[in-house]
Amino acid sequence: MTMKHMFGAAALAMALVPPAFAQDTTVIGVSIPAATHGWAGGLNFHTEQAIARLEETYPQLDFVLATAGDPAKQVNDIEDMVATRNIDALVVLPFESEPLTAPVKRVKDAGAWVTVIDRGLSEDGIEDLYVAGDNPGFGRVAGQFFAEMLPDGGRIVILRGIPTTIDNERVEGFLAAIDGRNIEVLGMEHGNWNRDDAFKVMQDFLSKYPEIDAVWASDDDMAVGVLAAIKESGRMDEMWVLGGAGMKEMIARVRDEDPYVKANVTYPPSMAATAIELTALNYVSNAPVSGTFIIGSVLITRDNAEKFYFPDSPF
Repeated sequence: MTMKHMFGAAALAMALVPPAFAQDTTVIGVSIPAATHGWAGGLNFHTEQAIARLEETYPQLDFVLATAGDPAKQVNDIEDMVATRNIDALVVLPFESEPLTAPVKRVKDAGAWVTVIDRGLSEDGIEDLYVAGDNPGFGRVAGQFFAEMLPDGGRIVILRGIPTTIDNERVEGFLAAIDGRNIEVLGMEHGNWNRDDAFKVMQDFLSKYPEIDAVWASDDDMAVGVLAAIKESGRMDEMWVLGGAGMKEMIARVRDEDPYVKANVTYPPSMAATAIELTALNYVSNAPVSGTFIIGSVLITRDNAEKFYFPDSPF
């Protein structure tokens, strides 16, 4: 065999060898809140689906999933992943920002890739990748829908979530979108993203205000409580309700042209799946994935509702 042929054979053999990242196992830890309410249930559903899909597609990836019902357990879960599985990457949606910041920073300092979802850490610059929903956009899209549906103005009430930066951003976006539209906000109270709390708040609104044209519940769990209160009061035909986040029951009502649930706004619980997919790309491709990835909020109407309907999801 000539030297030329030997070089050609060697080059061919090298070309047939998979890249190094296809041979080594990469361990990715995923730490998210437990399914303590509807949206978190959807979060867990989409996370498990993404992990199953990626493990089947990429045998070189090994995932460790842990769910926590409080910050202390989440910290313990992450420390256990580091100690027993020597994770190469961590994908985390902090149960709360402050108590998770130092533990996640220790993971980063140990050399692991860190992806943070939705609730940012209390210290900037720790994560390699940040994936979140568009909270100002969530409020803006909802407000634009109200402006469209109430072209001549109207009287509305607003249910806020838990007092947080996220809630502030949503409300500010909403109010900016209806500014100058002759839409009067009669009342605005915190329903804490909770059905029972929202039921009580809406009962109070209904007793105070004899004329309400529409309700921005700003969350589908709260919308369920709001609708129950309106139905109990016998005032269903007076107003409609806009929630948000894509609960399957609400999407079905939009799809079926329910007169009281005309639309919805996305804040997808599948954002964790997006974060996991992007993190995986860091190890199975040369695509740059570090930085910030904001998932835009989309108005769901009858025309596109089927795309956002996941019948097997708990949310």
